[in-house]
Amino acid sequence: MTSTVSAEPVGAVPALRRLYVVRFVFALAWAALLWAQGSELTVAARLLLFLYPAFDVAAAVVDARSARAAGPVKGLYVNMAVSALAAVGVAVAGASGVAGVLGVWGAWAVVSGLVQLLVGVARRPMGGQWAMILSGGISVLAGASFIRSATQDAPSLTALAGYATLGGIFFLFSAIRLPRSAPRN
Repeated sequence: MTSTVSAEPVGAVPALRRLYVVRFVFALAWAALLWAQGSELTVAARLLLFLYPAFDVAAAVVDARSARAAGPVKGLYVNMAVSALAAVGVAVAGASGVAGVLGVWGAWAVVSGLVQLLVGVARRPMGGQWAMILSGGISVLAGASFIRSATQDAPSLTALAGYATLGGIFFLFSAIRLPRSAPRN
């Protein structure tokens, strides 16, 4: 009798678990640093705002390399491109103020959230993806909220710290929920 579950996705699980934990730690540290900056666009705040989507690119590269044998990685390639554009866009928008940054960040959150949702759905057979699916959906909603905030009086960057914290928590949940061993028939 042959197995219907490929051993390849299971081999990607430990790497994915490590990546999710690293993403959790990074998100919490980043959020704390951004929150400490407040809503001023200091040089440090601009660097942090650039660093988050840039880190997302690097994480997607690691994810794609470890998941290549597990199946299609097109969504991860799309995420890399979108996050790279967001990093550049946030850097440029930093010159125009908080509203510009929130607009770019919001657009990035919407698109990358959709991608995350689709990748999570595609990875459902691997297990532990419900948090990624939920996180992707919340990212879409949060992104729309950031875009709306950009049009309000006195927009603030502190909501981005909450967004990163929640995203990090979802990565931790996914890391915990990934299966510990290969499924048995």
